[in-house]
Amino acid sequence: MWTVIYIAPTEKMAERLKDNLTTEGFFVKIKSSGLSKNQFEILVPEGEVEEVQEVLGTLLHK
Repeated sequence: MWTVIYIAPTEKMAERLKDNLTTEGFFVKIKSSGLSKNQFEILVPEGEVEEVQEVLGTLLHK
């Protein structure tokens, strides 16, 4: 099952995060949030959520 770990405000940011997380070895999907055409959900497998959150925190604070 896929879990939303972050909602990016732009497609460019969503793609950048996906690329960085994929480089770290995680499976990542992006989809439009449906709430706004300018928001994109970053999804990862449920079993990787905790690990991804640690890496994501580092990426967001660069």
